Amino acid sequence: MTAMFCYQCQETAKGTGCTIQGVCGKTSEVAGLQDVLIYTLKGISIFAAKGRELGMTDPAGDKFIIENMFSTITNANFDGAGFVERIRSGLALRDQWRSRLANLDAVPALSGHDAAVWTGTTEADFWAKMGDASILATENEDIRSLRELLIYGLKGMSAYMEHAAVLGHRNDEAHAFMEKGLAATLDDSLGADELTGLVLECGKHGVTVMALLDQANTSTYGHPEITKVNIGVGSNPGILISGHDLKDMEELLKQTEGTGVDVYTHSEMLPAHYYPAFKKYSHFVGNYGNAWWKQNEEFESFGGPILMTTNCIVPPRDSYIERLYTTGNTGFPGVTHIAAGEDGSKDFSAIIAQAKTCPSPVEIETGEIIGGFAHEAVMNVADQVVDAVQTGAIKRFFVMAGCDGRMKSRDYYRDFASELPDDTVILTAGCAKYKYNKLPLGDIGGIPRVLDAGQCNDSYSLVVIALKLKEVFGLDDVNDLPISYNIAWYEQKAVIVLLALLHLGVKNIHLGPTLPAFLSPNVAKVLVDNFGISGITDVQEDMEKFMAVV
Repeated sequence: MTAMFCYQCQETAKGTGCTIQGVCGKTSEVAGLQDVLIYTLKGISIFAAKGRELGMTDPAGDKFIIENMFSTITNANFDGAGFVERIRSGLALRDQWRSRLANLDAVPALSGHDAAVWTGTTEADFWAKMGDASILATENEDIRSLRELLIYGLKGMSAYMEHAAVLGHRNDEAHAFMEKGLAATLDDSLGADELTGLVLECGKHGVTVMALLDQANTSTYGHPEITKVNIGVGSNPGILISGHDLKDMEELLKQTEGTGVDVYTHSEMLPAHYYPAFKKYSHFVGNYGNAWWKQNEEFESFGGPILMTTNCIVPPRDSYIERLYTTGNTGFPGVTHIAAGEDGSKDFSAIIAQAKTCPSPVEIETGEIIGGFAHEAVMNVADQVVDAVQTGAIKRFFVMAGCDGRMKSRDYYRDFASELPDDTVILTAGCAKYKYNKLPLGDIGGIPRVLDAGQCNDSYSLVVIALKLKEVFGLDDVNDLPISYNIAWYEQKAVIVLLALLHLGVKNIHLGPTLPAFLSPNVAKVLVDNFGISGITDVQEDMEKFMAVV
């Protein structure tokens, strides 16, 4: 196994790359195993893409690819033993594809180190070649940057696709592009221009899978409604659910009904309160705490069991590790994992039983926060919004979607929101909102100045709102709207959102707290020159810059 190198998240060490241990907490061993897993998926994709050309499909293989891509997203899974099993399963899938193609005399022609890896017949052959799995195996800085930008976009896509698949929704074209994109990162014949084209094509498919997940969620649970959410606690014992998976939310609420155990959301699960399907559960009490990075202290004070459904897990403290459960693609050594049965259902009885032995949660705040401003809800009050813009009551919208994080530099977003003029409105989705969703920012004629569309998974709503406003105002270009973009990013779902926005023609996006370390100077220049991408400076300077275009 080669030395660790990882720079896929915003908090990467020294802004260049983690080389000893991840800032996220993953060990060099786990980082290496994740590299190997991604490399395995690339090899599978070479064969799967060839199979598609011949009319051969493999839904189970498609599912394997997106599930395992998702498992490598930042703060999703830290379980080294689990990654070894994933890799072995991937090698078996690779061999199945190769055998199917060999029967048709259609095995893809490979060359160089890829031929050595993908035609090896034993697991030992594969492990012996793992220096090739390292990010740094691609020596050309710009080619490496574009390959990794594509990989991170595909990781973000996989998250949307996995959540939709759990609810029975899939898009075959997106699966085909997933395999095409992964295979392309092993093709040394592709230069910067071809890879740039694939990155932008990834944005196109990003829009598709964002819409797919929106359809999956709303057709299953209803369109989000404007909702006030309690942030205090009740007197019953409780279970805290974090992450993003609404199917897990549904199953937990059903299984806890009538047990005397309450359910609370944490971080990105807050928007579950906005869905009509969940409002019928009287034991669905409220939201506890803040963004993912505060979970050490908040999970400790909660006192009851915690269910982590997707990425955003932080290495747990000993004080609550025995109350922590993972499911889906999350994992951590020593933490109980609840797997799905053959029919896809999950048994949460162990969590419920433990909750009954725990005290009620320790209250850390009181009051309410309001959200549920997804595209359907905003369009229902479109006349009011349009009138406010036309009369000058609303001068500008600021899209401040994205991620929160532990670095002090992220206080910029709280300060920026606080300093915005009273005639501006914030459109948000994702956990970035925790920097300002509890500030007393007031409203404009009854329209709250912070319109929360939901999870980072709900960023599609912001796209729909912008496109609808463009239509309402009779504009030819979405960039002519009174909307500015000041987006905080952290991990790979933010990358696919960014690529989706670029595909839709959105320009002049400010991205922070820092630009991605995986953008080489030349690749960054392409984004700056063609799309106006820029970083942030300080609140006052940026405020003047944004407001100057009003």
